[in-house]
Amino acid sequence: MYSVLHAVVPPVAKLVWRPTVTGLDNVPRTGAVLLASNHLSFADSLVIPIVAPRKVHFLAKSDYFRGGGIKGRLQKAWFEGMGMLPVDRDDPRAAIASLDTALEVLGRGDAFGLYPEGTRSRDGRLYRGRTGVAHLALTAGVPVVPVGITGTEKLQPVDARFPRVVPVSISFGEPIQVVGRYDGVPLGKARRQITDEIMTAIQALTSQEEAGIYNERAPDA
Repeated sequence: MYSVLHAVVPPVAKLVWRPTVTGLDNVPRTGAVLLASNHLSFADSLVIPIVAPRKVHFLAKSDYFRGGGIKGRLQKAWFEGMGMLPVDRDDPRAAIASLDTALEVLGRGDAFGLYPEGTRSRDGRLYRGRTGVAHLALTAGVPVVPVGITGTEKLQPVDARFPRVVPVSISFGEPIQVVGRYDGVPLGKARRQITDEIMTAIQALTSQEEAGIYNERAPDA
C-alpha cells in the first residue's frame, strides 16, 4: 500500500502545494534514523513523509484505525499506507508503548519521525523538548536529523475540514550523532544535553520564538 500511495500522493501534493524543501541530502537513504521536527499542525505527519526521500513512520491516534464501514476501512488503509502506526494516547502507558514502537522501527533499520515538543504548538512558539528523543537515539545508537517546518499551521487549521493552498517550507538539518559523544556523562544529563542540542538545531531551521517551557496537550488536541 505504501508504494502505491507514495507513487501517487507526493507528486500530486507537490504539484498543488509546491512546498519549499531544503536539505534532503541530510537524510540518510538507508539505515535507522530519527527525524525530530517542530510541530505546528496535524498535517506535519503527512507533509514530512510526502517530501522525505524515504519512508518515515509516525505515530497517529488509534482512533484513525478503528473506524467502521467503507470510510473507516479507507481511512485505516490511508494511514497505514502513509507509514502511520497507531497509539492510544488516552492509555496511561501510551508514552512507554510509543518508545517501544519507535525502537522496533529503528531496530528494523527504518526511519521514525517524532515531535520532541510532545504536542503541536498552538501559538507558533517552539517549546522545550522532552528527552524521549534522546532516549531513543542513545538506546538505538542512531543519528537524529532535525526538521524545521513552517506554514503548516495555515495549511489545515484546527477548524478547517480541508487543507488550504498556502506556502509551506520543510528544512532537513545536518544529522546529529550521539554515539560515543556522551561516554561517561550521567544518563539523565546526556539526555537533556542531546535534546537541547536537537531543539537548538530545529530553532535554527524555523527561527521560531522559544517558549522556554514545556508544551502541554490541550484537552481536545
